[in-house]
Amino acid sequence: MNTLCAAIQMASGPNINANLLEAERLITDAAKSGAKLVALPENFAFMGEHEQDKLAHKETEGKGTIQSFLKKIAKKQKVWIVAGTIPLTDPDNKNKVIAACLIYNDTGKQVARYDKIHLFDVHIPESNESYLESNSITKGEQPLVIDSPFGKLGIAICYDLRFPELFRLMQAQGAEIFIIPAAFTAKTGEAHWKVLLRARAIENLCYVIAPNQGGFHVNKRQTYGRSMIIDPWGTVLAKHKNNAGFAIAKLNIKHLKKLRKAFPVLEHRQIH
Repeated sequence: MNTLCAAIQMASGPNINANLLEAERLITDAAKSGAKLVALPENFAFMGEHEQDKLAHKETEGKGTIQSFLKKIAKKQKVWIVAGTIPLTDPDNKNKVIAACLIYNDTGKQVARYDKIHLFDVHIPESNESYLESNSITKGEQPLVIDSPFGKLGIAICYDLRFPELFRLMQAQGAEIFIIPAAFTAKTGEAHWKVLLRARAIENLCYVIAPNQGGFHVNKRQTYGRSMIIDPWGTVLAKHKNNAGFAIAKLNIKHLKKLRKAFPVLEHRQIH
């Protein structure tokens, strides 16, 4: 079965209402184009000037402006939504949030949640950019692979992309489609975004849907964009280069299974 999927690209800012209006426009356009599975980028609803700004906008799971929007738009457009990340309350630490990716089915029901495992605590070489996500985010613990009408979905977020063992684990749990919401910086994106996405697709014989932030932000940050969809052979099926928009392409799980059978590299592993 061929399924149209869309990777949405935004340049989110500190105004949640404006970001949600933009997300609604893009989700609606993707649905009108035939997409049944839509993935939003990391921090799609809010990107403030400082890491701690997100604490003022955290929501309890099941309640809040952002979650109400996601339920409504998924049901209205009859699409599955992989909702980038939103800041959820950490019941054990009022000074941090959980960067959670919520998944909604086409009736607007939340069916799964993945909490970002790897936190972006880095100083970017040859740049004055430094990030310390662990100051405001509590890391997740568990990988997520879920059933969907389109195939088995494995979810990862941005910095998770650099840890191949996470993807190998998800593949071992049956993942056929990796969805990787991100806000890759312009500097690291230019160097590593495409090659890492293609590597995760090739080494696991999985589809990859990678919605990214793309543009200039109020916090003076520039994100890389180039949201893309990649097939299990590493071919880029669709890419959206700059500014708001989306990449859209067909996924075919029968093709994936045929490829895995013809090229059984996953069965040849000697180190587990």
